[in-house]
Amino acid sequence: MPMKSFLRTLVLSGGVSLALAGPPPEIAEPLRVLRAVGPEGQGNAAASAAWKKLAAGNASTLVPLLVAMDGANDYALNWLRAAVDAVAGRELTAGHPLPVPELKQFLRMTEHNPRARRLAFELVARTDPATADQLLAGMLNDPSLELRRDAVQKLVDQADQAIARTNPVVAAPLLQSALRSARDVTQIEGIADKLKGLGQPVDLQKHFGFLSEWKVIGPFDNTGNQGFETAYPPELKIDLTAEYDGKKGKVRWQDYVTTHKYGMVDMNQPCGKLKEVTAYATTDVFSNRAQPVELRLGGKNSWRVWLNGKLLFAHDEYHTNTEIDQYIMRAQLQPGRNTLLVKVCQNEEVKEWTEEWEFQLRITDALGTPIVFTRPPCSADGQTIKN
Repeated sequence: MPMKSFLRTLVLSGGVSLALAGPPPEIAEPLRVLRAVGPEGQGNAAASAAWKKLAAGNASTLVPLLVAMDGANDYALNWLRAAVDAVAGRELTAGHPLPVPELKQFLRMTEHNPRARRLAFELVARTDPATADQLLAGMLNDPSLELRRDAVQKLVDQADQAIARTNPVVAAPLLQSALRSARDVTQIEGIADKLKGLGQPVDLQKHFGFLSEWKVIGPFDNTGNQGFETAYPPELKIDLTAEYDGKKGKVRWQDYVTTHKYGMVDMNQPCGKLKEVTAYATTDVFSNRAQPVELRLGGKNSWRVWLNGKLLFAHDEYHTNTEIDQYIMRAQLQPGRNTLLVKVCQNEEVKEWTEEWEFQLRITDALGTPIVFTRPPCSADGQTIKN
């Protein structure tokens, strides 16, 4: 990032603008060197020398160090964070104040690097915990997932206190608000458990936005794991009226609706509990506009995913752990109808823990917020109009 891009304008609460000039001259060159560090030790020797100069700075260099994290690669980010920690630790040990007003203003500028903003928050919390606690109240929808998680946890803690006082009337709305803003899977599950205990169960499938209605066809052959690379007819054209030769005879598209709370599409149900097979699932989503999205898939089998006929990603590995949002694919929805196709392969292993032949898929924005899709247009007789 050019040094001139350090120029920022921070809008204070009274409407006064505070301009952050470029970094102090004595750290401009070390910052440039540190930001040039690359993989496999590229530039590490020079970066180490530059880091020593930056780590020797004082409180006035903290915000420039944080700004330098904008656009930096992961290697440079680690060096810069270490420099911030070294400067802040030394200043606090010496009894010197940190620049809390400037850190607060940096924190409020959401376009900055999320890790840098999280670090700024930690610095504020170390020197002024009350101010940090107040800031959390405005971070329930923060683009930094770490800051958002802390803000959500604040509500959960308040709800726990209300539950301890046997006051569910206060606790339930706090948990509902926390659930709306939560994006961390573990945190969401914890909140859902608390709400269930209060008699307000959560539809996790709906909350996460898992796609539940599919058309499924299979099984096709995957002997010797050759099916992963074999382009069976559904890859060439999705014809929901077609019939094909499968591994066990003729195969046709079947309706499949998952009721699993985490949206698992279990191919064993429509296709049979088989080994060395592959199958396909397809569904349409209707978007009211062109928009960038993330397709988030979880599953322990080999798979491929297409959107509107374009292959987005392929993963050829079997029986790994399964997690929500395990694989994230960036894509672009077109206005109107968008067609998804998922290919899922099963291998030859027959141990009990290899029986799963399934996947889960949801479509979100960059923060994991589920996309709400429009209903497909219908004719007078209720039939879907294809577009």
